[in-house]
Amino acid sequence: MWGLGLMSLTKSVVVVDEHVDVHDYEQVFFYACANVDPARDILLSEGPIDQLDHATTIQAYGGKIGIDATAKGPDEGRREWPLEIEMSPEIRARVDARWAEFGLPGASPGADVQNGARARQLTKLLRR
Repeated sequence: MWGLGLMSLTKSVVVVDEHVDVHDYEQVFFYACANVDPARDILLSEGPIDQLDHATTIQAYGGKIGIDATAKGPDEGRREWPLEIEMSPEIRARVDARWAEFGLPGASPGADVQNGARARQLTKLLRR
């Protein structure tokens, strides 16, 4: 990735599987936390950085981090990769019907949050 044109100036890259919505930061963060073994999946490097980046000690040159948040195949790990757990539609419907009983506000499908994602955080939390 760092060898592709202006991508060479990027200091942080997170790679996820194709089913992950890269515009949904919450979803990317979930997979970065769930699928990353720091010893295997984090690459520290250095190279050219955007000239306007004030965090570097040398202008236009600094550290970079690459994070592999993809599901791992048999050649990348010592054990079988687990399937994602998902509730059945019946259980989801029961949970959705009981929001008030749980003392939580109902999901408001029309409310937008940062980067255009719908307000569904509490629903996701209970469905995990």
